[in-house]
Amino acid sequence: MTTTPRPRPEILRYTAFSGDPGGGNPAGVVLDASGLGDDDMRAIAAELGYSETAFLTAPPEGHAGAADGRAFTIRYFSPRAEVPFCGHATVATAVALGERIGPGDLEFTTPVGTVPVTVSAEGGALRATLTSVEPRVEEAADTDVQEALAALGWAAAELDPALAPRISFAGARHLVLAAATRERLADLSYDFARLEALMHRLDLTTVQLVWRASETVFHVRDPFPVGGVVEDPATGAAAAAFGAYARELGLVPDTAVLTLHQGEDMGRPGVLTVELRAGEPRVRVSGTGARIG
Repeated sequence: MTTTPRPRPEILRYTAFSGDPGGGNPAGVVLDASGLGDDDMRAIAAELGYSETAFLTAPPEGHAGAADGRAFTIRYFSPRAEVPFCGHATVATAVALGERIGPGDLEFTTPVGTVPVTVSAEGGALRATLTSVEPRVEEAADTDVQEALAALGWAAAELDPALAPRISFAGARHLVLAAATRERLADLSYDFARLEALMHRLDLTTVQLVWRASETVFHVRDPFPVGGVVEDPATGAAAAAFGAYARELGLVPDTAVLTLHQGEDMGRPGVLTVELRAGEPRVRVSGTGARIG
């Protein structure tokens, strides 16, 4: 008896945090992953080679938003493994859905909790705004910071003393390290295996390297060796975590809009907008998107 192979789902390619397909962070998007197992998803992510690919299925049984077709379960895979949350793939997926079912509110059930997303049309382009799960910020042990600096090839004197190292979470854990100069941030050449080992031990998704250009403008980079990628071009989960970090350290007012520039040093410039609201612990991250090819 022979079995008929399952048809391969449509695999879309979108960039997030840029309206230019050549900018921002590319992600794979599978809008119907109902026939895929974990190994299938991992294989598709590896084949694409992007830092993450998002896979949509129906929302959990009994979900209140199931009837209107704007609620989904979403999972994220890097070329190596599943990750708990990915901001840029969420934005890319929301833009892809917005093109098909129109702007409006979406709700994604992720491995770390519910993430609402609003898609709006602005100037002929679609913009997606995600609201993170509730963040938390914790101290980073001095020994772990020293090991991260050693892996990066940075000296402690090259850090900005006004932005202390912390581990911040808004769906995924990120070690935040602030460079004292733009030149230090631009010169990124690190020990892949050494940083990967530290990140596995601390359960980090990326290390977020930042440089403060002004009160509310930052340049950021995100090494991502645990995902099998040297650097992530635009990192929504880290942007949300950074918003929580900036608020926790009192770097910005309780209500603030931050602009994060990422990908410039990779030739894939993108812009991430981070919004903090007084009395609301969750962080909003927004950006545009565009289909690739």
